[in-house]
Amino acid sequence: MSDDSLKARVDAAFAALPLVAILRGLKPAECEDAARALYERGFRLIEVPLNSPDPFDSIAAIRRILPRDALVGAGTVLEVAQVARLKEIGADLVVMPHADTAVIRAAKAAGLACVPGVATATEAFAALAAGADALKLFPAEQINPTIVKAIRTVLPVGTRLLPVGGIAPDTMQPFLEVGVAGFGLGSALYKPGMTTEQIAERADAFVASWTALNPR
Repeated sequence: MSDDSLKARVDAAFAALPLVAILRGLKPAECEDAARALYERGFRLIEVPLNSPDPFDSIAAIRRILPRDALVGAGTVLEVAQVARLKEIGADLVVMPHADTAVIRAAKAAGLACVPGVATATEAFAALAAGADALKLFPAEQINPTIVKAIRTVLPVGTRLLPVGGIAPDTMQPFLEVGVAGFGLGSALYKPGMTTEQIAERADAFVASWTALNPR
């Protein structure tokens, strides 16, 4: 995959719905139904954190069943070796809780999109210099909209900022007012043991809120 085609896919996924589904705790036996439910509701960014049961199996299965306009990959990526494994199974996306530039560079060298976690301007600039496609503001509970506004003013125009942590359908607006590009959705979207119907219901609530706050 060329960098140009990766960039086009990233841009298209964010344009479609800039909400990252974080499926922490998902099991391989559940992954296909969950992924289809999310895709049918517009989600094009899906991650299975690596501290889930058999995460590489789930990621590979989801990647096989979803069209190429979805970006599928891992969250809680901590090591360069994990990036190599993701490349082997055809993943598209590396999401991190931190801003380890070695992992970011490995992801980009492997042709994968990378969204590292940052909490300061220093981390943000280092991550962008290493090739980050977007920045995960984590934990969002500690990075309030006032702080986001201050950080955003010094970052390059067009930098995608995605608050992650404690995001619910009714907590997005204050962040959107200061210019974030989207959100990472954790336990408010998915918790282990949920049925496909429950996942779909929560996904619908997030999409409805996003649509209401971003009329086209």
